[in-house]
Amino acid sequence: MKKDKVYIIAEAGVNHNGDINIAYKLIDAAVEAGVDAVKFQTFKANKLVSKYADMASYQKRSLGNSSEQLKMLEKLELKFDDFIKLKKYCDEKGIEFLSSPFDLESIKFLEKLMPYYKIPSGEIVNYPYLRKIAEKNKPIIMSTGMATLSEVEKALDTIYEVNNNVEIYLLHCTTNYPTPYEEVNLKAMITLKEAFKLPVGYSDHTLGIEVPIAAVAMGAQIIEKHFTLDKNLPGPDHKASLEPHELKEMVKSIRNIEKALGNGIKKPNKSEIEIKEVARKKLVAARDIKNGEIITEKDISIKRSNIGLSPEYYEIIIGKKLLKKIKEDEGFTWNHFMEE
Repeated sequence: MKKDKVYIIAEAGVNHNGDINIAYKLIDAAVEAGVDAVKFQTFKANKLVSKYADMASYQKRSLGNSSEQLKMLEKLELKFDDFIKLKKYCDEKGIEFLSSPFDLESIKFLEKLMPYYKIPSGEIVNYPYLRKIAEKNKPIIMSTGMATLSEVEKALDTIYEVNNNVEIYLLHCTTNYPTPYEEVNLKAMITLKEAFKLPVGYSDHTLGIEVPIAAVAMGAQIIEKHFTLDKNLPGPDHKASLEPHELKEMVKSIRNIEKALGNGIKKPNKSEIEIKEVARKKLVAARDIKNGEIITEKDISIKRSNIGLSPEYYEIIIGKKLLKKIKEDEGFTWNHFMEE
């Protein structure tokens, strides 16, 4: 992960609908959009949820029914061998492969496939899970949706108890699909940064691309955003995801904002140096003045001019004797006040 650019994760999640061929197409779309990584979700459905677990309200809305969560996830599950193939395909396409593990077995499986571990929001109080990831000694990106500040602190303490030197990035997140703007609370990302002195980012579930762009302007170092091939496909997350052309536009906008943020040093840019000579005014003669005359306020005009002293020297030349004649609108220079 480069420190000098925003790391953009295209969250494919389960938008492959359990079909590896769709997963390949999602990788292609992520590459075309110019993101840094494409991320999936790795789980064994029967180890992730019990047969009595209900679906979330947004899942019921998206699917139009209220079947058991287990049955839904079984249809969205990819085999471990599928992820090995997807990792290889990502390598061939020059994009980083990531996947969030949702159980201990998946943590172990993904260890050799990824440069980082991505902890989903739902696991932030799963302390055995957090300890197992900490043991792997890989950088961690942790989403914090649904969590209080004290829960984030406890999660970090749990990780640090196992591995005090692990590199951690915190993602502010609102776990609602889609997230209404009034629930985004982007300022909480800054709260995380100030509270824990860690680099932060934003995992977005809003519709559109405005909020992740704003997060970059506020200092997000990582952006994660769900995407799909088609919002009308069946599945729990498609409707709250970007389509490929939208993902590409988000990446373009983020890179533009990234450039616009600059380095923070307040000084004229290269292009401004030339413009400054035209835009800033100078001290010019208000009339024809003969040598030997004493300059008064009435003798000075402040106008744009190719040649002339800066207005900051206005008071300095008042009262000085002009040693070289000057014509009206001609710029004063120090030579006008010096002996030859």
